[in-house]
Amino acid sequence: MNEPLVSVIMPAYNAAAYISEAIASVQNQTYKNWELFVIDDFSTDETCSIVENIIKPEPGIHLLKNLKNEGTGAARNKGITASKGDFIAFLDADDLWLPEKLEVQMKFMKENQLAMCFSSYHLISENGAYFSKGILALPKLSYKKLLKANYVGNLTGMYDVSKTGKIYSPLLRKRQDWALWLSVLKKVKFGKGIQQPLACYRIRKNGISTNKWALIKYNYRVYNRFLDFGILKSSGYMVLFLWEHFVVKRKQKKKLDQ
Repeated sequence: MNEPLVSVIMPAYNAAAYISEAIASVQNQTYKNWELFVIDDFSTDETCSIVENIIKPEPGIHLLKNLKNEGTGAARNKGITASKGDFIAFLDADDLWLPEKLEVQMKFMKENQLAMCFSSYHLISENGAYFSKGILALPKLSYKKLLKANYVGNLTGMYDVSKTGKIYSPLLRKRQDWALWLSVLKKVKFGKGIQQPLACYRIRKNGISTNKWALIKYNYRVYNRFLDFGILKSSGYMVLFLWEHFVVKRKQKKKLDQ
């Protein structure tokens, strides 16, 4: 019996410095039945030529090109539309998977009969150095909990298309990954987290994770524009978010085994 096919969705914009390493982390997976869609969002650097050179001996990797810069959500959606996998997973062009990521995750989903799961992950610097602490996944995650703050590291999230159908990102410029997982959990009620770290998230200068004011602004837009909460309800959830993100979520930062 063939293993289920996993479609890996990788949006890329001016990612020449990191994309070879990101793609290699997919190629090095111990679970071999995957396809990778790299969606170039109108890069102005060497991203496309790097991917084209990798594709030549690698038939499982596909390059899709946007004719203008459309944003990460639209890029992911193009990959999701083209995908043929039984499961969909995500990896940004500057992040990394550990070699056993897909194998561990697929086994976990099968054993627990899950429609969605995610995992712990390491934090690394721009040059790839590990930080002393990573992010420990919650053992179980509900839609209600996810409404308060994003607890899914997008580079670790995976969903079962047969149970959810294809779930797409809203066309928000930021926080569209959180919105996607809200859509998944609204449909399947809960997901489970693997405690083992299976990926490495690269913290970049000027990224949204380092810009707290931008984080607050874009979170409000998820509540107000994507979820269609009114001003009062959106403001109420922002209070919950601030507490959850800056107080409760701090407990997730732990020293993880490497």
